[in-house]
Amino acid sequence: MLQISCVSRKRGLKPATTLGSISLPNVVAGFSPRFILCAILLFCASPALAASCESLAGLRLPDSAITLAQTIAAGAFTPPAGARGAGGPAAVFRDLPEFCRVAATLRPSTDSDIKIEVWLPASGWNGKFEANGNGGWTGNIPYAALAIALRRGYATAATDTGHEGGSGSFALGHPEKLIDFAYRAVHEMTVQSKAIIAAYYGNNPKFSYWNGCSSGGKQGLKEAQRFPEDYDGIIAGAPANYWTHLTSAAAWIGQAVNKTESSYIPPTKYSLIHDAAVQACDSLDGLKDGLISNPMTCKFDPKVLECKDGDAATCLTSAQVETARVMYSPILNRRTKQPLLPGFEPGSETGWGIVAGHQPTSLGIDHWKYVVFKDPNWDYKTLNFDSDIALADKQDNGSINAIDPNLKPFLSRGGKLLQYHGWSDQLIPPQSSVNYYKSVLDALGGAGKVRNSYRLFMAPGVAHCAGGDGPSNFDMLTALEQWVENGKAPDQITASHVTNGKVDRTRPLCPYPQAATYKGTGSIDDAANFVCK
Repeated sequence: MLQISCVSRKRGLKPATTLGSISLPNVVAGFSPRFILCAILLFCASPALAASCESLAGLRLPDSAITLAQTIAAGAFTPPAGARGAGGPAAVFRDLPEFCRVAATLRPSTDSDIKIEVWLPASGWNGKFEANGNGGWTGNIPYAALAIALRRGYATAATDTGHEGGSGSFALGHPEKLIDFAYRAVHEMTVQSKAIIAAYYGNNPKFSYWNGCSSGGKQGLKEAQRFPEDYDGIIAGAPANYWTHLTSAAAWIGQAVNKTESSYIPPTKYSLIHDAAVQACDSLDGLKDGLISNPMTCKFDPKVLECKDGDAATCLTSAQVETARVMYSPILNRRTKQPLLPGFEPGSETGWGIVAGHQPTSLGIDHWKYVVFKDPNWDYKTLNFDSDIALADKQDNGSINAIDPNLKPFLSRGGKLLQYHGWSDQLIPPQSSVNYYKSVLDALGGAGKVRNSYRLFMAPGVAHCAGGDGPSNFDMLTALEQWVENGKAPDQITASHVTNGKVDRTRPLCPYPQAATYKGTGSIDDAANFVCK
């Protein structure tokens, strides 16, 4: 009797697991050696045996512990009570298919406490993996994003990046947790999620994708820059990639808005400024459609709204005019006048309330309190835009910041990167995406060297990650799948605008620096009547 055993040594399965064996009777002597070899190879090349969901509780992973492995019946999932990452309407979770829910805690350092969840379709798996990014200080599992990916047939995962809550206070006295937030949690989640997927299905995913916006966009760029083998395709929406400079905007705007009592612009005047900006720049693209196609060509000056006498709801005081100008202007090193971060674009005005209130947004201020100065009582009014920004950059040393333009390791292995940004973004200046894209072109030899692997899509009228006056519903994931799996690069991506549940406008998004241009005939609300050029 001739017995052959096939052994799997997949990551995370300890000890090596025997997948099966075959016994060939002595009569094989009558067959040719080639036949016998083919039989052995066919058997040993078969997929590893899949595990049951509940058995994953015993899976041993490096520096990790599985805390939950549970089959969730179709339609039975509800987010944990009080979960910040629930997000979206209850309909997001209604009628989800049956899946295996796995939760784990990862501890790559002695102070790490990284929570992850991996959701695995019980049937109909598409053979692929999609990981999902976070927002802000990212202290939650984004359950709604997991639900959307699961519906598409993906094995999907997300992490809380090693802490709970939306504040940066966790970083005070915990340098290892700050590293987890900066990049380690996402990478460790990626590695361990793939091991869990392989254990459950008996196969590694055929393709791995990252999908994130805001901090999630930054996480995607960091993955491409630092861990180029983690993903085959990355979607980086409105990335907060120049973190140290972006967080300084909270202090810059806070100082301007609260310079005097009269410097504050009441939210009731935002739409006044917005309407004036659109009126001034809407037709620059030759089409009056309520959108500013390229705000970088818009020279709107809010002084046109200055009150003739006193103050009124229909005009801006001289102090408010100056504050509005600050909103549009770049942050500067006040000594060298070097730009540190672009300003917001005309068209973003209705969303200014988040960053231009009586108190600056804690999303930015927390970095200076808990990371740079390590003082919870630090006053944003004392930020020095000469020495303090340089100090923050030096301290970070490329940890949180994701501005490295050298994407060659990621792109040369076939990785594809789709980046998008709304021109009306009210939280992260959209020109920062243009600046990063141009830096990559400069580093890698121009558009011709990059176009087949990295494209940027700017979305007119779209706010931070979604919403706004422009068409903000678009399917970047399908475009990325076509690019990675079939070599079909996205020459345009159709976006739609929805009012009261009905699509009332479609428009193509174009690879930068192209823009959607009206053909001259047909409805301006139909994408078919536009061309990218």
